[in-house]
Amino acid sequence: MELMLAIGIGVFAGSAVWLTLRPRTFQVIAGFSLFGYAVNLFIFSMGRLKTDAPPLLEGGGPVDPSTYADPVPQALVLTAIVIGFALTALFLVILLALRGFSGSDHVDGREPGE
Repeated sequence: MELMLAIGIGVFAGSAVWLTLRPRTFQVIAGFSLFGYAVNLFIFSMGRLKTDAPPLLEGGGPVDPSTYADPVPQALVLTAIVIGFALTALFLVILLALRGFSGSDHVDGREPGE
């Protein structure tokens, strides 16, 4: 499972870099979003992936803290998802306004061949 998660994070990050280097603004925004997803998965994986572990404390005896997942990375990722969604919406509004002003969706504002 750890290998699959690491490969997924690598694919997201690699695709994000490739899209960020593209000449069109929508592709750059999609690359930033994918990079945010890769970082969120990385932070989420730092909270220890546990299967078949109870989410709440049971019994009154001593508790082994290594059997529970850390809730702090989960809270950070949830906050990052909300902020990332708002940032993507803002970027898309700016993209539409820029396309209306310049008539092009290229990063430098010029069509190829000019």
